[in-house]
Amino acid sequence: MQHIGQFLAERPHLRYIFTGGKGGVGKTVCAAVLALRFAEEGKRTLLASLNPVHSLTSVFGQDLSGGQIRPVAGVPNLYAVEVDASDVVARYRENIAQRVREFLRYADIPVDARPFVDIAVTNPAFEESAMFDKMVDIMLKEGQEFDRVVFDTAAVANAVRLIGLSKIYGLWLQRMIESRKEALSLRQQLAFRKEKVMEEIKKDAMLADLISMDERFKAVKKLLVDPEQTAFFFVTLPLTLPISVVRRFITMVEAYDIPVGGVLVNGVIRREEAERAAGDEYLQNKFREQAGYLRMIQEDLGPLVRAHLPLYKTEVVGLEMVRQAAADLFDPHQDWALALVS
Repeated sequence: MQHIGQFLAERPHLRYIFTGGKGGVGKTVCAAVLALRFAEEGKRTLLASLNPVHSLTSVFGQDLSGGQIRPVAGVPNLYAVEVDASDVVARYRENIAQRVREFLRYADIPVDARPFVDIAVTNPAFEESAMFDKMVDIMLKEGQEFDRVVFDTAAVANAVRLIGLSKIYGLWLQRMIESRKEALSLRQQLAFRKEKVMEEIKKDAMLADLISMDERFKAVKKLLVDPEQTAFFFVTLPLTLPISVVRRFITMVEAYDIPVGGVLVNGVIRREEAERAAGDEYLQNKFREQAGYLRMIQEDLGPLVRAHLPLYKTEVVGLEMVRQAAADLFDPHQDWALALVS
């Protein structure tokens, strides 16, 4: 396997890093470890949580809530933000409402816009769309001040849909722009003012809004599919369900042409830990079980496995524990994990 340190060293222009996986596998810890490593290498780094259930505050042991970018105490160059989903959704709802009102006003339809707004914002993907819009803002605006941006995403299914929306939105926006141009052109023709069709099209506020959205999504899609700038790391535990989730969603991510950085295996019991607890039957059974799953991971995902994190006696909470996890993840040898695969 190509270790994560070597993988990153060969991609000096890598700027956007995503971590994803089944819920509870350690995505936040891995995102925090990667961000810490970049910052300690002198890279100005932003760690952004798009997970509705934030845990950056818990991992670092300091208040990073509130939706504002804050410096992480004790780590020069490292900043973090826990995106406030309720605030993002509220602002996104108002943007949608404004567009609906403009459309109804333009079409001379004298009806209350609220029912149309309610329909638009109560679909199942609305919150994911709002979070995607925030991700775009971070990549194209706030993130421009940083050398590296590490995203802690939600459970992998949501993460894939979140990123995959770039492709869907692009197609939708193109159709909306063409439809808007056709409507404007027809309206001007009916008014017998053909000479002013293009002039009116250029002045149309809704069309300008759609074109602006389209340009943003094209820009972020270009970044998302660039293997020199973007990488998506999957986090798994040595268990059947998380492994199967990783297999399935790697295929989904690749379908969107998003570069897969690799797989990080979390929660691995060290051999020396098992040997020290020879009388603990439960631990011995888990150790043997994990060895089988690690061989499965090696057989199925071997070329993509970048590193392992051990199972710690306590949760990874506080800066010192994050530093210890970084040392373990970036250990180029990892003999303690590789011995279990052989």
